[in-house]
Amino acid sequence: MDVLCMLWFLSMSSWLAYGKPTLRKERIHHDSELSRQNHEDNKSYQYDHEAFLGKEEAKTFDQLSPEESKDRLGKIVGRIDSDSDGYITTNELKTWIKRVQKRYVYENMAKVWSDYDLNKDNKISWEEYKKATYGYYLANPEEFEDATDQFSFKKMLPRDERRFKAADLDGDLAADREEFTAFLHPEEFDHMKEIVVLETLEDIDKNGDGFVDEDEYIEDMFAHEEGGPEPDWVKTERDQFSDFRDLNKDGRMDLEEIRHWILPQDYDHAQAEARHLVYESDIDKDQMLTKEEILENWNMFVGSQATNYGEDLTRNHDEL
Repeated sequence: MDVLCMLWFLSMSSWLAYGKPTLRKERIHHDSELSRQNHEDNKSYQYDHEAFLGKEEAKTFDQLSPEESKDRLGKIVGRIDSDSDGYITTNELKTWIKRVQKRYVYENMAKVWSDYDLNKDNKISWEEYKKATYGYYLANPEEFEDATDQFSFKKMLPRDERRFKAADLDGDLAADREEFTAFLHPEEFDHMKEIVVLETLEDIDKNGDGFVDEDEYIEDMFAHEEGGPEPDWVKTERDQFSDFRDLNKDGRMDLEEIRHWILPQDYDHAQAEARHLVYESDIDKDQMLTKEEILENWNMFVGSQATNYGEDLTRNHDEL
């Protein structure tokens, strides 16, 4: 058995051996805040720096000279301008901010890329992924006859194939790095949201009727011991199901109601920050930014030793 396959099988076996979790399971996907800093216009740009660069990269810029910061910012502008027309739109800026904020998923993808790109052509085909993940199972199916139906390789393989095809935007059955990241982390990509909803339904819908009833909803969060009392939070979740999850009051959740539950329409932090940066830096008020306009207002986008020193002076003065 290859290493990846063995690790996957052992992790699944461990889960089955120890049974279901008894703690609340979190299925709701929220967009995270861009920064924990306060958004204080005309006082500190730390929020903007962390939103535009990410927290760790913002710290790196804080150690650079103003000249180095502006030079690096100029190079970043070229990466944001996706259509290379010389203008940064609000949408391009929003796309950049969203990508920066989910940098961790790209880092996770990079760690496993070489395990699946078997022929080293800088793409991962469905056949490569299937061989790396399911090769041993496909060659030795008799060894997996006792696996439970829900978590058997037989069911996981077509589910992975469906997700892979959804992530494969150009339909060539070979994922580039962006497509493979969407495959590994579908909750982070808008075009994968339907897959997230469908997989959630399949996970919870134990009787296979295509819906999630109240008992299935609770069972997904809480393994009830025979004759034991339910914790207060479980009773609260039952009320949540009837009051807020089951929107049409038919006693069960369909796909649309599941989508409403796990993918709430949160405040779009990235969109708001992109609009803010454009508004504050758009000298000619054409609702787009040039490289020159961004560099003119560079200290709003990135920090440096100078801006960091100035913020420290302000902070120390306030503390006094």
